[in-house]
Amino acid sequence: MVCFVPTLEIPSGTIAYDERGSGPTIVMLPSGAHNRHDFDELRALLPGDLRTVAIDWPAHGESPPGAEPGSAMQLATVAEEVVEHLAPDGAIVLGNSVGGFSAARMAIRRPELVKGLVIVDGGGFTGAPPYVRAFCALMSNPSFLRIIYPAFSKRYMRSRTDADRRAQATGVATTRRNPGLRAVAELWRSFASPEHDLRSQAASIEAPTLVIWGKRDPVIPLKAGRRIAATIPSARLVVMDTGHVPHTSEPERFAAELLPFVQSVFAGQLSTEDRATGAGMRD
Repeated sequence: MVCFVPTLEIPSGTIAYDERGSGPTIVMLPSGAHNRHDFDELRALLPGDLRTVAIDWPAHGESPPGAEPGSAMQLATVAEEVVEHLAPDGAIVLGNSVGGFSAARMAIRRPELVKGLVIVDGGGFTGAPPYVRAFCALMSNPSFLRIIYPAFSKRYMRSRTDADRRAQATGVATTRRNPGLRAVAELWRSFASPEHDLRSQAASIEAPTLVIWGKRDPVIPLKAGRRIAATIPSARLVVMDTGHVPHTSEPERFAAELLPFVQSVFAGQLSTEDRATGAGMRD
């Protein structure tokens, strides 16, 4: 059976997405090279009166390449356009890695769209010292990226669950051939850009903020998460014993940390039954 995947036409291109539930909205932005299915296990643990929207970045998953090269800044623009169209009154915006960068930049540039911010091992807060620029230059070479990505993804995923292994396989598959390979290489090129550094602007974020970090993340180390939590006025840091994608490694723990935050942001908008008993959990 062929499953229909809805798409959204925005100025930046065509975006495939998956919408579940109804009610106040969480928009979920995955890591580069990954797709919306990274959030499947987490979403299954959330109450039915919560609407979740997860997207595929351009040239990832079931989204075609976008109108512009896939820099981190362009993906952040995609995220703004998605939220503007699918949750015009605002949403909790949750992002992993470049998704975390995109969510944080949105909270800075378009605060009316971000009712709550969840940064998960997010980029944009480490700067670009020489060793980072050198590594980004290597990873922006498609030939190098294609060869190295299986070992690289194994290291950053620290896989121990089926969801981890699926996410790792997705990253490898995305970087095996174009257009995904070209898109991920361009993404790495952009990580060394001054526009990818949000540190000087982060203190202006006013949205309630939850920072969740895998303490065994070798790509964006925990010290970056601590810096974010110390810089954003309302931020709270949760450290998990995972790699770069905590929500595939420990979805139950992740949901247990996320739900109180969601309930505080959407106070009075979720049913008492769902909050008290977990009724309405999705399959």
